[in-house]
Amino acid sequence: METVKQLARPLYAVALLAVTALTACSGPASGSAPSAPETSTTAAGSAAPTASASAASGQYGGYASAAEACDAISTQATGASLLPLSAAQGKTAELEQKKAELAETAQRVPEALKADFARFNEVALAGLSDQSVYSKGEFEAAVAPVTGWLSANCH
Repeated sequence: METVKQLARPLYAVALLAVTALTACSGPASGSAPSAPETSTTAAGSAAPTASASAASGQYGGYASAAEACDAISTQATGASLLPLSAAQGKTAELEQKKAELAETAQRVPEALKADFARFNEVALAGLSDQSVYSKGEFEAAVAPVTGWLSANCH
């Protein structure tokens, strides 16, 4: 019970972020393709090339369409916020599956989001063993570029 109380505050903040992520992505605007973000919000992202993704990864990363990319990225951004809850409940198999799905998404995101999503993945996993990731605002800072990409590219 004590663990649940310790998780309540960060999970509340994460739930608010999840709602923001979900409302930011309702699918791409009809007839439009995702655009590259105007500016990157991280130092790593600023070093990334701004040209379109390579032919191997396609315009939407490893996804067939903008809608598929938006749905997967939004789902994983939201799901990552709930990883500590799965850990606290002792759902080891579920937790491992969610971690694998998050890692797969990190590999498939469009090139413009790769560095930011990799950082988000790293911080989300760190939050499993260090709850200060949430109280110090690290999770919010890591998810911000992802939700920003969703806002800019998924309408």
